[in-house]
Amino acid sequence: MARELTSDLTAGPISSHLRSLAIPAAIGMLFNTLYNVVDMFFAGLLSTSAQAGISLGFQAFYIALSVGFGLGAAMGAIVGVALGRKDRRTARRLSAQGITFGTVAALVFLVIGAVYGPALIGLVSEPGPYRDAGTRYYLLLSLALPGFMVAFACHGVLQAHGDGRSMQRALIAAFFANIVLNPLLIFGIPGLWSGIGFDGLAASTVMSQTGVMAYLLWKLLKLATLSRIRRRHFRPRTAEFREIFTQTLPSAFAILIMMLSGFVVQFVLKGFGEHAIAGFGIAIRLEQILLLPVLGTTGALLPIAAQAFGAGDHDRVRASLFYCWKIGFIMTAAAFPVIWILGRPVLGQFTDDPEVIRVGLAYLRVESFILPVYMMLFAINAFLQALKRPVWTVWIGLYRQAFGIAFFVWLFVGVFQFDETGVWYGVAAAVTTGLLISLLIASRVATQSIGGLWQHRGIPVKSR
Repeated sequence: MARELTSDLTAGPISSHLRSLAIPAAIGMLFNTLYNVVDMFFAGLLSTSAQAGISLGFQAFYIALSVGFGLGAAMGAIVGVALGRKDRRTARRLSAQGITFGTVAALVFLVIGAVYGPALIGLVSEPGPYRDAGTRYYLLLSLALPGFMVAFACHGVLQAHGDGRSMQRALIAAFFANIVLNPLLIFGIPGLWSGIGFDGLAASTVMSQTGVMAYLLWKLLKLATLSRIRRRHFRPRTAEFREIFTQTLPSAFAILIMMLSGFVVQFVLKGFGEHAIAGFGIAIRLEQILLLPVLGTTGALLPIAAQAFGAGDHDRVRASLFYCWKIGFIMTAAAFPVIWILGRPVLGQFTDDPEVIRVGLAYLRVESFILPVYMMLFAINAFLQALKRPVWTVWIGLYRQAFGIAFFVWLFVGVFQFDETGVWYGVAAAVTTGLLISLLIASRVATQSIGGLWQHRGIPVKSR
């Protein structure tokens, strides 16, 4: 029997809803990040070139995957608004079309990615072993695109229903599967099979992500909203595809810009050597672990604000954003001492190259000062998506991740002649000025959609 709606996010304490969504999301993302850390660890057992290669290849892969992230956010927003209006028929139709949309998008990127992926990797790297490793890793990893795309679509729908635990469980299972599959596929079984070496890193992800997709599809089809689903609901329909595309594209483009900024950083770092790229690749994964509670909290804001917006409760939309910021400041303050005290010994677990450690530690220490800025930016993006105005995230991203990164990195490295640290200062300057622009945009959109951003009426987040 299909289960009932996991949670009506339009009523009850905001703090409880945020906690029930954010904690599973953060735990799931923790294991997802640890998944990538495991890949980096086993790549390190092969060579520094292998570590730099998977960093390059994964950046190229993220360009296609940005559509998956955008699709997940889109499904969370449009299905969440439909549920807030108590319109399950529309929610069911959009859910089915989202799965179809994800499948089609995966196939398209699988084809065109075979051309642009290697070209991008070649642009931001020098000829040699790490470029070859990055290209090969990307091409094999692309086979996981259908699993990623469909899983993101399912997660967006589940999260709109208040279900954040399904993705958490899937990612935990994938993490443990990766721990087993990586050494098995890379090194094989002594005396029986020699393994497939470096290719095992990508093959493990393809296998585990297919399992994640299958599990989330099963959980999705158990929702009461989809109890009357039929095959015809999955046939591509122009109107629904247009709505999903309209909501997905700005979010995906904003994420794409963010990923492309990584290529700008990689492009500058290549002039400092492969140790700079490897150090950045390791450090950014450790930073992601520290940001997981923040990402979980700001991600949980989306379905809560979307349902409140669909129900016409504008005060609750504002209260959700303010509460998210409050919790986010506490989380980022706690991360600061962790970076400064434990940064060096943690980096040392992944490499014994002192130059790689030096670069990674410098990155983490600069980033520690702008973690609250990231938090506010992530929350504003979720807020804009919930109001079905994701196009503004594109303009924010264009400034912060395109112009801002390029300009400030050029200023610190090209003009002031800093070493790799100048890249980190440039990133920090772009992010900070980007927040100022984001606040202005959020205030304007809020005025148009919910009567203003700062008219908070003191709604008690623990009692409403």
